[in-house]
Amino acid sequence: MTRIRPASTNVHGRAGDDRAARIADSIGAVFAHRPQAYRAYIEAEQALQASGTLSPRLVELVRLRIAFHNQCRTCMATRRAPDVVSEDLVCSLERPYEAPDLSEEERAALRFADLFAADHLSIDDAEYDKLRAFFSEAELVELGMRCAFFVGFGRLTATWDVVEDLPSSFSQQDFTAPWGHQEVVEFAPFVE
Repeated sequence: MTRIRPASTNVHGRAGDDRAARIADSIGAVFAHRPQAYRAYIEAEQALQASGTLSPRLVELVRLRIAFHNQCRTCMATRRAPDVVSEDLVCSLERPYEAPDLSEEERAALRFADLFAADHLSIDDAEYDKLRAFFSEAELVELGMRCAFFVGFGRLTATWDVVEDLPSSFSQQDFTAPWGHQEVVEFAPFVE
């Protein structure tokens, strides 16, 4: 059971037989304690999705890499872009700097994500200069905002322990990774 009692159920009004809907509703039911703030969070995510210029592939790779750092099992078990990020590609996140199927742009974004999640104060002028080889100033802002969402809300969700509807390999307390699991959940939580 999640560590924060749900304020309500079926927040998103989706069918209860779908695993992705149950996961979204479990998280939403906790956020329902602060519905206006939750709505603002969803709207901010939707604005990034609607106006962002970073590729869905890059965003999903960054999200999953940060989920690993956060140890957010809910985040690691879900796939927001399964049509552009295969499970083989997810497995490359174990060693992203050696993976042949990642572009230099993706490696640069993943390095930024690693630093953002684990050593943010080491992100200095030199790191931003390296990123500018691949990203515009607007894209750097978008990348930073996405990392901030993924780190902050991923860690929050991890502390809530919302794991009841996850595949069994993700629902245990052991240290885990988003790669190497037999079952994952296709998930689009902010499409309403």
